[in-house]
Amino acid sequence: MVLLALVALVAALGAAWVRVGDDLDQARAVAHDRLAAVQAAKRYALNLMAVDYRTIDRDVQRVMDTSTGQAREQFAREAGNLKEATRRNKAVQTGVVRAAGLASMNDRRSAARVLVVADSVIRWDQVKTAPQERFYRWNIEVSKVGQGWAASSLEPVE
Repeated sequence: MVLLALVALVAALGAAWVRVGDDLDQARAVAHDRLAAVQAAKRYALNLMAVDYRTIDRDVQRVMDTSTGQAREQFAREAGNLKEATRRNKAVQTGVVRAAGLASMNDRRSAARVLVVADSVIRWDQVKTAPQERFYRWNIEVSKVGQGWAASSLEPVE
């Protein structure tokens, strides 16, 4: 009888251990997706601000590579004008993300909203105009695409 109770206790402890392990795996997966969503939004924001007339084709491609859906379509429509103006004005823009945080994520963990605070400086080569500072506050929606994440919409935050 004691042996039977001991076997039952060991089985119950084993089942509890497996359950705890599954819960930990699930928590790790959620944490990974949250971090990946924030990183994707930060990367997209940096790509939007990294514009140089000498590398504009690569710069535009980087934005395209880190976007999908509405964000990608909108940027594709404006890319020609951006290239032309950047080259004509010999503009160089650099930026930095000051803060980013997850605002929400859907239950399937396939889409998330990330708030991003970023600043940039635009300089013009061969022009004596003072650099121009710009300050951005964005609500960036990111979506899971394959194994990664890409920006799917961008809204300025007032």
